[in-house]
Amino acid sequence: MKDKEFAVEKIRSQYTEQQHTELDALKALDSKAKRPANIFGYTYGSLSALVMGAGMSLIMTDIGAVLGMTGKMVPGIAMGAVGLTMCCTTYPIYKKILNSRKKKYAHQVMELSDRIMKG
Repeated sequence: MKDKEFAVEKIRSQYTEQQHTELDALKALDSKAKRPANIFGYTYGSLSALVMGAGMSLIMTDIGAVLGMTGKMVPGIAMGAVGLTMCCTTYPIYKKILNSRKKKYAHQVMELSDRIMKG
C-alpha cells in the first residue's frame, strides 16, 4: 500500500505548481557560472579528438590514397600532433574559464548561500 501511495504522490507532484525557493535560485546561479566552461570543454575536447583521430586515420588507412595524397605520413603526424596539443590544452583552458566565472559569481553565491544557511 505504501508503494502505491508513494507512486501516486510522485506523479501528483509533477502536476502541481512548485514554489521556487532560494535553494533553487542558488542551484541556477551555480549552473549559470559553470555552463560556459562545460560547453567549451565538451566542444573543444570533441573537436580536438576528431582532429587527432583524423591524423591517425590518415596515417593508418587508405584515406590519403583516396584523397590523392602520395606522402601521407608527414601530414598525418602533423595533424595528429595538432589534435594531441588541443587535447592537452582543453583542461587548463576549461579550468581558467571556470575559475574566472566562479570569481565573477562568487559574491552572489556567497550572499545567497549565507541567507539560506541563516534561514
